[in-house]
Amino acid sequence: MKRIYAIEELCLNCRLCEVYCKTAHSLSKDVIKANKSEDPAPASRVTVYGDNFLSAALNCRHCDDPKCVKACITGAMTKDKKTGIVYVDENKCIGCLTCVAVCPYGCIKAGKTAVKCDLCRNEDGPACVKNCPNHALVYTEEGGENR
Repeated sequence: MKRIYAIEELCLNCRLCEVYCKTAHSLSKDVIKANKSEDPAPASRVTVYGDNFLSAALNCRHCDDPKCVKACITGAMTKDKKTGIVYVDENKCIGCLTCVAVCPYGCIKAGKTAVKCDLCRNEDGPACVKNCPNHALVYTEEGGENR
């Protein structure tokens, strides 16, 4: 399964991955509206940690055996058997955030519902990867052998 990998030495902490992730998951799909005026404001599914010296983007690892899916009491957290993508059905999520508590990577965010990376599953690849100016994020097979 393809996953997103961060290359820390190329990350400048610009946070454009967060900006474009929010845009991809917004109602308007417009970078200005999504990040300045859309209500409700969309949430980024990727988070940059660090500073200008050393930083990297962190997102869901789409685990082979996801604890979040097992812990979800409503069945809102799902792993697609065909693609391996773990995603949230926001119509089923009640916001109990049990998934947040069990995620070993801290990649699920609390909101009205759980929010996590879905690899932009309804798009042509992850927006964070496509819009990283330094190519600090790569979308490749597990292990990152194509880095």
